[in-house]
Formats: sequence, C-alpha cells, structure tokens
Amino acid sequence: MKTFKTISLTGIILMICFSLSAQKIYNPQADAKSDIETAIVKAKKEGKHILIQVGGNWCPWCIKMHRYLYSDNAINELLEQNYVFLELNYSKENKNLEVLKSLDYPQRFGFPVMVVLNAEGERLHTQNTGNLEKDKAYDFDKVKSFLYNWRPDALNPEYYK
Repeated sequence: MKTFKTISLTGIILMICFSLSAQKIYNPQADAKSDIETAIVKAKKEGKHILIQVGGNWCPWCIKMHRYLYSDNAINELLEQNYVFLELNYSKENKNLEVLKSLDYPQRFGFPVMVVLNAEGERLHTQNTGNLEKDKAYDFDKVKSFLYNWRPDALNPEYYK
C-alpha cells in the first residue's frame, strides 16, 4: 500500500510538472494590433504606460523573462503599478511583422525585447534585454532600473522643475 501511495504521488507530481512546462506564454493566434489597442484604452484609464514583451514560446530567454517579472515581488509590484503588460508573439506561425513595423522594428535587438509605449500608444523606448542579463539570469538591479526609469512618473516634466 505504501508503494502504491508513493507511485501515485510521484505520478501526480510528474503530471503537474509536465502541465506547467507545457504552458504556453505567447499566443500565435492573438491579434497583436487589437491587444495593443485594448492596452492603450486601459493605460489611459489607469494612468500607466504599456510594456510589450516581444518573443515566442520557442525562446528560453523569453520564458525566463516572463517568469522573472512574475516571481520577484519588487519587480512585479513595479510592473503592476506602472504598466499595462502584454506579450506579443513572434514565431514562424505568426511574426506580427506589421505590428513590429509600427513599433520601429524592435526585433532587431533579438528576443525577448521590451517596448515601452505611453498611454497614447507612442513608442518611448525599446529595450534590448541582453543588457538586463547577468551571467545566465536577469539582473535584479538592471531590470528594476529599466522599469523604474520608464514609468509614467519618471517622464513627468513637473518632477524636473
């Protein structure tokens, strides 16, 4: 009976691990243009900027960035308070070339790449995420600095008088 419980528990753990690893972050069928338009409406309403992470499910660093943004409390809080966040797919199924053209070709920096838009949908900054790395991970101070320096308050002229 003890062996049966151990085997059952191991099987359940393996199924959970498999389902989590099979989880897709990017949706190749998503309408990126519509998603950005929806984000603009939300950003205007909430007084936030829009942060777009361009990448794909094929990209290990894209998955790492997604997990990093949600796993570190300080980073996630900065993200949630200042940005409407969306992930824009780039894959062989859907490269979203027209949308990327409208964002001034951020894919030139590789993947993932971050694009910051203001609440009007105007591109403010494109961030090469390679500059946010340290060794084989993302660097807390670099990611925090990026998010902090492109938040709406950072670009408010009233703070610089």
